Amino acid sequence: MKKLGFLLIICLGLLQCGYHLSGTGSSLPAHIKTISVPMFKNLTTRFELDRKLTQRVIDALVARGKVEIGGDENTADAVLLGEIRTFNVNPVAFSGSASADRYNVIIVARIVLRDNTTKKIIFANPGWIYQSDYEVPEGSDFESVESVAIDEIAEKFARSLVSIIMEGF
Repeated sequence: MKKLGFLLIICLGLLQCGYHLSGTGSSLPAHIKTISVPMFKNLTTRFELDRKLTQRVIDALVARGKVEIGGDENTADAVLLGEIRTFNVNPVAFSGSASADRYNVIIVARIVLRDNTTKKIIFANPGWIYQSDYEVPEGSDFESVESVAIDEIAEKFARSLVSIIMEGF
């Protein structure tokens, strides 16, 4: 019985100290219920990178269930602005036939989340860097699977960005 009481005290203590599982918290101000996410600006030469990243960020925000996505920048509680500055793909591993089979992808973006109520910046990073490796299927190169690769990378980019914004780290 003493063990059960001790466990109960520990659990209550963890709840009171702000501990939470990753993906369940929110560092957004309580009045932020809707976020508008206009199309990210694409300063790269990658076709549709802006559309894919923006849509995946919206999907990641919706999946969290903490806020709704509002279409109008003026009526939403907050606006998430993004500018994709660079998209670099570099080979990092090679197969026996001397062709690259794994690439390192780096996306650098300017991200700003602005509170429309207080007119203050909630989150800003002018040089937010997302980096991931992508393995191409055997017998392919990055250029031949680029569209599928960007889809997968965009999803990981969005989850990472939304996690940082929502959880504050």
